[in-house]
Amino acid sequence: MKKTFLLLGLLVSVASADSGNGAVFDSAVVYRNLGELYYNGEETKQDYSKAAQLWQKACDLGDAIGCNKLGVLYHYGQGVRQDYSKAAQLYQKACNGGDVGGCRNLGILYYNGNGVRQDYYKAAQLWQKACDSGDADGCNNLGVLYENGQGVRQDYSKAAQLYQKASEGGSVNGYLGLGTLYYNGQGVRQDYYKAAQLWQKACDGGNAEGCRNLGVLYTNGNGVRQDYYKAAQIFQKACEGGSKYSCEFYKKVLTKINSQENLDY
Repeated sequence: MKKTFLLLGLLVSVASADSGNGAVFDSAVVYRNLGELYYNGEETKQDYSKAAQLWQKACDLGDAIGCNKLGVLYHYGQGVRQDYSKAAQLYQKACNGGDVGGCRNLGILYYNGNGVRQDYYKAAQLWQKACDSGDADGCNNLGVLYENGQGVRQDYSKAAQLYQKASEGGSVNGYLGLGTLYYNGQGVRQDYYKAAQLWQKACDGGNAEGCRNLGVLYTNGNGVRQDYYKAAQIFQKACEGGSKYSCEFYKKVLTKINSQENLDY
């Protein structure tokens, strides 16, 4: 009932905004919030097209977050025709308006060369800006660049710091990246146990690659006690999460388990 009143209240606010009766609320925020309800299908039928219309209004009124959200729709073709160039323009407007999500998303386009000319250095600048503003995913993405030496001088120690900051900010990918550095001993002292802890957190957060890596540790007994049964459970989770290699690992571990059980018998 509370959510129903929320939707009704937003609709009334929109009507008031359109009537220009001098209401004290920020109409741009009202459009953005209403668009969020349509995008998520909360208390109304999910409608990306309607969300796009509302976020367009919010963006036109100068709402940076609304511009970023509209950019996401153009980026992925939700409710509108996919248009990377349009997404880039909207992300730029959002970033210029102070929305760190817009900076981060624009960096993704520059990294992949979608809608803009591929430019790792530009991506690094944008992700640095996002990270400095507290965006955990921006920190993680910047860490990837330092790990791989893309757009910046390769620096594993700097990558570790960024992954740490990302993970502390709630980025599951930060745990994954930092765990990889501990596993390989890059920028930090090699520590399989620490890698296992970090990949466990990534896996618990729904990161299939983190699950796959953790399964490998249990298979080989690196940083954890060797446990094929545990490995099989983790590989199965990773497989269900979209890691195709984990599906093959799962089958191989099951073969090992069945072979051992036959020997024990």
